[in-house]
Amino acid sequence: MALSFLGRRCCQTLTVRFKAAIGNSVRVLLSTESGKLSEQETSDGQQVERETQNYAAPVDEFYYFHEGCTEEVKRTVIDGYKLYLNFLTEDDEQSLQREIDRYMKRMRYEYDHWDDAIHGYRETEFSRWSERNQKIIKRVRDLAFPSDMRQLPLVHVIDLAKDGYIKPHIDSVRFCGNTITGLSLLSSSIMRLVHDKHKEIKVDVLLHPRSLYIMRDAVRLDYTHEILQDSESHFKGQAVPRDRRLSIMCRTEPTDSQS
Repeated sequence: MALSFLGRRCCQTLTVRFKAAIGNSVRVLLSTESGKLSEQETSDGQQVERETQNYAAPVDEFYYFHEGCTEEVKRTVIDGYKLYLNFLTEDDEQSLQREIDRYMKRMRYEYDHWDDAIHGYRETEFSRWSERNQKIIKRVRDLAFPSDMRQLPLVHVIDLAKDGYIKPHIDSVRFCGNTITGLSLLSSSIMRLVHDKHKEIKVDVLLHPRSLYIMRDAVRLDYTHEILQDSESHFKGQAVPRDRRLSIMCRTEPTDSQS
């Protein structure tokens, strides 16, 4: 099952202090001098990655490996699924939301998807952004993709209603390549990863608003991913209430060997 995207076209050093509690009280405290990486830093993807390591999510707090996950599975998932906390400031989040809402407000939430992959959603693709938001998207691309990796130019946006959810799927290799990266806005949620051939291998990842994930290699190609609906949104036995959620995704182009 492949998730469509519009007809298949597919800082100075940061100091991070974490205090995690599940539910509405979950929060990540981020202390920084500037609040975001400078343009000079974002011009070099390697520099962005070095700085971003300072707010990579602690595995034991944000990843839950279900029974059936071996140490090898854990290494594969940790290598292939990177999660960065507070990649955005609150001002960044609001800026992106305003621009998306200007377009999305004309659309209704849909509850019947053509391949039954999403429930309670609106979606679109952006080719152009405001100057401020374009810099944010560039930061995402600089971190997620090597400079020589061909990228799909359009940015995929999914707006999930409070009662919306995304069912298990693997994005078709005919329409996107080895790496998918996504910003999460507005609401905490749980992304579940399940091995496509070994369903007992299951991993839950806690996604906070303003976080960024990068999914590549075996996790991208061999694991289904989904966003749990509100009634199932639990992490380590604790409820993680869902609300409206915006997801902003960039992808690489499919390679000849994949397509």
